[in-house]
Amino acid sequence: MPTGAPTVQARADEDAAAPLAPRARLLPSLAAVYRAQLSRARVARIPLLFVATFQSVGIMVLMRGVVDGGSEARAVVAGSTVLVVAFVALNLLAQYFGQLRATGGLDHYATLPVPPAAVVLGAAGAYASFTVPGTAVTAVIGSVLFGLPLGNLWILAAVVPLAGAALAGLGAALGLLAPRPELATLLGQLGMSAALLLGVLPAERLPEPIGWARDLLPSTYGVEALARTFAPHPDWAAVVLDLGVCAAVGVVSLAVATGAYRRAAVR
Repeated sequence: MPTGAPTVQARADEDAAAPLAPRARLLPSLAAVYRAQLSRARVARIPLLFVATFQSVGIMVLMRGVVDGGSEARAVVAGSTVLVVAFVALNLLAQYFGQLRATGGLDHYATLPVPPAAVVLGAAGAYASFTVPGTAVTAVIGSVLFGLPLGNLWILAAVVPLAGAALAGLGAALGLLAPRPELATLLGQLGMSAALLLGVLPAERLPEPIGWARDLLPSTYGVEALARTFAPHPDWAAVVLDLGVCAAVGVVSLAVATGAYRRAAVR
């Protein structure tokens, strides 16, 4: 054979020496996507977070003129606090995934060796984490404004991630399932409006059919859990139950969003 011509054995050795890289595992992929999304959200979403916090504080100031205290004040403060989560985790995430699907951004993620669940969970976790400063500020201002105790605000460490997971999963699913980005934006804003009207207004003042709709909204259970902790003697069993509902809805909604991502990414 001519000098330099590769033999069959040499060619086989070259093929054997360059195996494909293994697929990335879920947790490292999730951490990488989470850090990337958090960095992006920190730069692009700070003005919107300020708007969300200012909006919730403004609602509490307006409601202060018609609500004196008691269970209604607890509902207003808890609903306004969780509204910050709904604005970012539901509304903005629906818009983000809607635009990502429309502009072909999903193709970029589809080429990466990361599980689909890591993309959805990483983005949802970043947007939910981004709400922490706004929820803390809103809860403290509302507690001072309505004379509610501050001692149990540590419960936000459970309310924010669980309610955020439920709302972020719902927002991601809306953005990925909507056929057009405009419709994803509309659905996200409608979801945030529902969280505003059904979460901030005291439940006892709502008509019964609207109360049923309130029970179907994931953010309701985060509102109820937080509102119960403002009582003189909180019912901690009910708080844990409400948080458990948030966790269950979060698992289901994130699973639906992951399935929607797989379906959108292969088109």
